Amino acid sequence: MYMLLIEGAGEAHGGGLNPFDPAGFGGMLWTWVIFLASLPFMWKVVMGPITKALEARDEQASRAILEAEQAREEAARARTEVEGKLAAARAEAAKLLAEARERASVVERQITDEANARTQRMVAEATATIQTERDKALATIREEVVDLSMAGARVVLGRNVGSDDDRRMVSDMVGKLKVAKK
Repeated sequence: MYMLLIEGAGEAHGGGLNPFDPAGFGGMLWTWVIFLASLPFMWKVVMGPITKALEARDEQASRAILEAEQAREEAARARTEVEGKLAAARAEAAKLLAEARERASVVERQITDEANARTQRMVAEATATIQTERDKALATIREEVVDLSMAGARVVLGRNVGSDDDRRMVSDMVGKLKVAKK
């Protein structure tokens, strides 16, 4: 029905295409003409900045990706360098630890050797002191035995026994007893 009205209207005005009639094909024609005429202006004013903004955003994203890639490569290089330095530091620490252990072992041996030598000296000195004291004690005991023997002989014989000959004789007898006892 709508078509009939449009057809009827066109026939009533004399038929044909009326470009100024908005109800007919003329409205669409002018819409296209206006659109095509304003398209370069719209392209320049609207689409140009949008295109530039999109291109700038793409360029900025590309730069950010490139910078991120460079940063990743730099981080990988830095990590490799740090790992190398860390390995070198570990090796140096192990070397220093081995040297310290070796020095400690040498010092321990020196201390042990010095302690052993000191102990041996102390034992030798103690043995010598003991021997000296023993000899002194034996000499004192011999003197006492000689004195007691002389006193006993004086009592038994009833005379004064005390000359150097008598003393020498008793000392020789005590010395012979010592030799026989060993």
